[in-house]
Amino acid sequence: MDKNNIKDFLPLVKKPSRYIGGEVNSVKKDLSKVRLKFGLGFPDAYEVGMSHLGLQILYQILNSREEIACERVYAPWTDMEELLRKKSMRLTTLESSIPLSELDIMGFSLQYELSYTNVINMLDLGGITLFSKDRKKEEPFVLGGGPVAFNPEPVADFFDAFLLGDGEEAVLEIAEAIMEGRKNKEVRADTLKRLAGIEGVYVPSFFDIEYNPDGTVRKITPLVKGYDKVAKRVVPDINGLALPTRPVIPFMETIHDRVSVEISRGCTRGCRFCQAGSIYRPVRERTPDKIVKIINEALENTGYDEVSLLSLSTGDYTYIEELLTGLMGRFAEENIAVSLPSLRVGTLSAKVASEIKRVRKTGFTLAPEAGSERLRLLINKGIEEEDLLAATKDIFTLGWKSVKLYFMLGLPTETDDDLREIVRLAECVKLIGKKATGGKTPQINVSVASFIPKPYTPFQWEPQITREECVRKQSLLRGRLGALNLGFKWHDPQMSILEGVFSRGDRRLSVVLLKAFRKGCRFDGWSEHFSFTPWEASFSESGIAPAFYTGRRRPFDEVFPWDHLNTGVTKTFLEKEYERALLLSRTPDCKVDICSNCGVCDHRVVKNRPAESMDAFKERETRAKAAEGPHYKVRLRFSKTGELRFLSHLELINAMTRAIKRAGLPLRYSQGFHPLPKVSFASSLPVGLESLEEYMDVELNMDGGMLAPGAIVERLNGRLPEGLKFHGGEVIPLKLAQPSAMINEYLIFLKNGPAGLNIEPQRIDGILRDFLNKASTVIRIQKEDKVTEVDLRPQVAELTRTGDSTLRLVLKRGQGPSARPHDVVACLFGIPREDASLIPVLKVKAVQ
Repeated sequence: MDKNNIKDFLPLVKKPSRYIGGEVNSVKKDLSKVRLKFGLGFPDAYEVGMSHLGLQILYQILNSREEIACERVYAPWTDMEELLRKKSMRLTTLESSIPLSELDIMGFSLQYELSYTNVINMLDLGGITLFSKDRKKEEPFVLGGGPVAFNPEPVADFFDAFLLGDGEEAVLEIAEAIMEGRKNKEVRADTLKRLAGIEGVYVPSFFDIEYNPDGTVRKITPLVKGYDKVAKRVVPDINGLALPTRPVIPFMETIHDRVSVEISRGCTRGCRFCQAGSIYRPVRERTPDKIVKIINEALENTGYDEVSLLSLSTGDYTYIEELLTGLMGRFAEENIAVSLPSLRVGTLSAKVASEIKRVRKTGFTLAPEAGSERLRLLINKGIEEEDLLAATKDIFTLGWKSVKLYFMLGLPTETDDDLREIVRLAECVKLIGKKATGGKTPQINVSVASFIPKPYTPFQWEPQITREECVRKQSLLRGRLGALNLGFKWHDPQMSILEGVFSRGDRRLSVVLLKAFRKGCRFDGWSEHFSFTPWEASFSESGIAPAFYTGRRRPFDEVFPWDHLNTGVTKTFLEKEYERALLLSRTPDCKVDICSNCGVCDHRVVKNRPAESMDAFKERETRAKAAEGPHYKVRLRFSKTGELRFLSHLELINAMTRAIKRAGLPLRYSQGFHPLPKVSFASSLPVGLESLEEYMDVELNMDGGMLAPGAIVERLNGRLPEGLKFHGGEVIPLKLAQPSAMINEYLIFLKNGPAGLNIEPQRIDGILRDFLNKASTVIRIQKEDKVTEVDLRPQVAELTRTGDSTLRLVLKRGQGPSARPHDVVACLFGIPREDASLIPVLKVKAVQ
């Protein structure tokens, strides 16, 4: 095993900031002082995993305990995996570079069935034995949680245990159980029994599965007395939980780069296609004062400029209008936007839309789910067409120019007439938008996902449409929507088939998953990496037909692979809902109507808990506008060293802007539709280079007086991540622009790094002398897909050796593309540019 740190090789991968760690609010502990090393894994790319609120919450909870070190790990992108395997290096955690095999717990957040091969890949790269039955005593316990854990059977053989339901309290109980097991030097089976005693924990090895000759499940036999069924864990009141106010702030842009606040958990609308609405019941709303407290503290701790209010149905929050009005009254003048996820049509009022509009139009996604009234009744989506059209009229009247409409394709009993209703409805929205905007044609995007029958829903007995039928239906929509110049996005039918297989699959599928992993399947939810061919081969070689899981209607008496796992919603209730669906009968929302007797609530502890008061905004705050009044400009000098040398220029801008906001400096913004902070930089430093001299200009509002540059530097340095530091500054005229450096001085450390050059000083001198004596040295510089020839010699102003193996290089800007220090190293010593990039370079001076 290579002893080098993978971070030494980051110049060789795209987006190296995925792997550097050290983000603001991340926690790195002294591992010699902790009892438990807990890895939190997300089996997808960093930018996806860092957008997941649940993982951020568990990270804060676990690290609040002194004896627990919780560290993160994400699925390495394909270039990083290739590098790890080439160098025979282990996948490690971000914070302390712990190989996964040296953790006590490796926990995965399972959000999507098509991430399963990434789970197996992470285990393999981390040095953890793949199958739980083969793991040795000292190996980590591999745990899973999240929505997919409610039917984890396809991956059950790879996991020691799963947590069903809410994790905030259970995760600490799990940690305690494993710490106690380690302390007592227990065999794995005994520690698993400890885990099985925790409410919500499912240990697959404690259940035996028997199958009928036709492939269906015959019997699920518990192997531990008293451990017959596993009920999900429920936190009855989320207001009693610790407030997640210090999220880790990623350096790179992520999918949801903002403060995310869960305002409500659970949904009782009763949409019959929706698994989340079933497994997360009942509704538990966070009180407005708690929401405001989280937002205030999180904004102060992050420097974000957007807040997202999250729940399964945000518009159903009891005080949504008052909450939005209060938040926008507090934050609009600071250019902090408030956004909501896709809204249920019936909950979108003109008041809600107008409040969202106050800072910037963050976009609207409306989810009718089905085009026809008949299908909306079938799925219990209580939306009238008039409501949808009225909502879109409000949206366009308020100034929005585009709307996304989300539908499903392949719903039970669906006909082509139902699909044509999607087209008609979208055209109506377009015409309303055109009329509301004075004749301007709005952008209407229709997004269609394939319906996948999920466990714990009334449609869990239904077949999924075939790949061929899905393609036909998509083609029908594509042609008709295209003829009307309406945008159309769809989901890959082959991906939908895979998701359908694994969502209702059983343990026999672990063989298929392992084969697919060994055939190179990774990131199956990413269209650029997805290939169905190796999956087809894996199913064929395993003797398993995907259609067995997707293509047949199941009888009501069939034993499901997940029947021993209990969400609280009874199978009897789901059967009745299935029958009501075929009758087009509506089931009311039990939060505001009569109880539907689904089985979740005991009506004492576990019950719907709507917010009961709205007094968070009794005292309105008045804030100065961020782009008015007297202001001034400061030029600040800073260094960028250590792991932060891998930040791109855009990532550096974001890091600095957020630090300014965290420091409470009165940052000035531009005017216009999308106000931007008035921050600029002298030049763009190449990724991978350290620098002792960089410059940033920032405009600040007076807000009661002008801060001295020294005070600004002090406040900023208290809010910066390790690797960025300000060293001084001066007030400059407002109209003075940032000059670009004409000459830059560097030090190149030839012997350092994993590709260090061990060359005698005399030979170095000869190489430098030969280069300097040439009148011209043409090299080829590649940037992305473009290759350009550049004469390097005129750009090298000085080149000398200082010490045995350190070069002092002075580059001046020439005509056309500019050479970089690593281009010089590659040219001088005749090594590949890739190898040259591994040699450390420090920029020491910039001269304008």
